Amino acid sequence: MKALVKADAAPGLELTDVPDPQVGPGDVAVRVLRTGICGTDLHIDSWDDWAARNVTPPLVLGHEFVGEVVETGRDVTGVKVGDLISGEGHLVCGTCRNCKAGRRHLCANTRGLGVHSNGAFAQFAVLPEQNAWVHRTEVDLDVAAIFDPLGNAVHTALSFPVIGEDVLITGAGPIGIMAAAIARHAGARHVVITDVSEHRLELARKVGVDLALNVSEATLADAYDRLNMSEGFDVGMEMSGQPSALQEMIANMSHGGRIAMLGLPAREFPVDWGSVVLKMLHLKGIYGREMFETWYSMSVLLQAGLDVAPVITHKFHYTEHRAAFDTTRAGRCGKVLLDWTEK
Repeated sequence: MKALVKADAAPGLELTDVPDPQVGPGDVAVRVLRTGICGTDLHIDSWDDWAARNVTPPLVLGHEFVGEVVETGRDVTGVKVGDLISGEGHLVCGTCRNCKAGRRHLCANTRGLGVHSNGAFAQFAVLPEQNAWVHRTEVDLDVAAIFDPLGNAVHTALSFPVIGEDVLITGAGPIGIMAAAIARHAGARHVVITDVSEHRLELARKVGVDLALNVSEATLADAYDRLNMSEGFDVGMEMSGQPSALQEMIANMSHGGRIAMLGLPAREFPVDWGSVVLKMLHLKGIYGREMFETWYSMSVLLQAGLDVAPVITHKFHYTEHRAAFDTTRAGRCGKVLLDWTEK
């Protein structure tokens, strides 16, 4: 089969022929239809310090996907050939304290599909049955391909109640934009999103935010004036990983405000912990999706009319992977997909 491979410990990827993956007793094999390009894939492509520490070539990368089941292992009972599935990319141990307690998203031994084991940037992929999410209702293939990052957005956006609340989202990447759409759908009073990219802020406007603020040209004080706010934001969602974003968020939270942090900083930075204490703020770290409560929430939200299609801006055939990666890295895009069906 054709697969996109990190062949060597160096920058670049190779589209090459590799053996079809073997199906274990508890595994399912899928014919991949669509995949989404993630920031993790960019790290592996460029072979930065993080990739060098975490990835052992050769590796088929990719963890955002949708596909059709073509084979099941002998012990598989809940998934059948012909099912349309998306994949949960966090492979958990099943034996640690949190796994045994049903808190699999907190597994201390989590491994990543497409990071620590061969992933889905290929014509066929294999994953454990417990990581397969079967779509029981009709879903657009492009949207199904991004259930992984949509899950990050849902997990973050629904970590705290947002009904009637003023919500601040820092970072208008695809996950931030989807979180804005979710907060609006879930009943937030005002949704404000910030970034320095006017292109991405325009995408955010398409999903119905009240204010998309370019913080290279304006400040959050402008949001107060435009939206007739006086006491700060009730719920914050930090998606950028930028120190200044979290610092500004803390400074503009209301007393008793709640912050969910998904953005991963590249370095340590100072935080005004005095404001955190005196305002009695709640800070919660978010990593991935709750398995599988978040997946249920995603499906229900889409059935109830949540529209995240505007965040998908580009689609390339897998043979055009270089252009797809270049487009993603340039940043003037939303979510970029690869189509793995034959032309």
